[in-house]
Amino acid sequence: MTWQLRRAHVEDVDAIMALETPTFGTDAWSRESMQAELAHHDTYYLVALPVGADADAGIAAYAGAFAARGALQGDIQTIAVAPESRGGGLGRVLIQSLIAEAWKRGIREVFLEVRADNPVAQRLYHREGFEEIAVRRAYYQPDGVDALVMRLQLTAPVAAPAEVLS
Repeated sequence: MTWQLRRAHVEDVDAIMALETPTFGTDAWSRESMQAELAHHDTYYLVALPVGADADAGIAAYAGAFAARGALQGDIQTIAVAPESRGGGLGRVLIQSLIAEAWKRGIREVFLEVRADNPVAQRLYHREGFEEIAVRRAYYQPDGVDALVMRLQLTAPVAAPAEVLS
């Protein structure tokens, strides 16, 4: 499947909530909170839309970060990928896009929280260079699951030669 990334807009809130609610259940943000995030000038949200035959399927994923221009620290606020779009690298592309935007805005450390019972997300963040720095006990309610706090220290991007496939 192929996706197109674009900036999320307040008008996307219904489509985002259609993915947010089933993905996060009791941890889901309210529609009002998500709408405020999308409208805030210090946030950067992306949506991934399928292209081609699946173009009418709706949003395949979204992700967002709080990254105030000139601040040294930012936060990845949320990321969700529809079940049928998982496993193809879309989450990785979204994380990398958020990190690139954070760098452009002057951010040098990016933080996030991830559920301690979500090893798939933890592996993704570790592969992208995040390290665990703390645990927030019983952070997620009502089930009382811990949150792992992770940090990525940003350095100047380095171009690498493209891989040649044979």
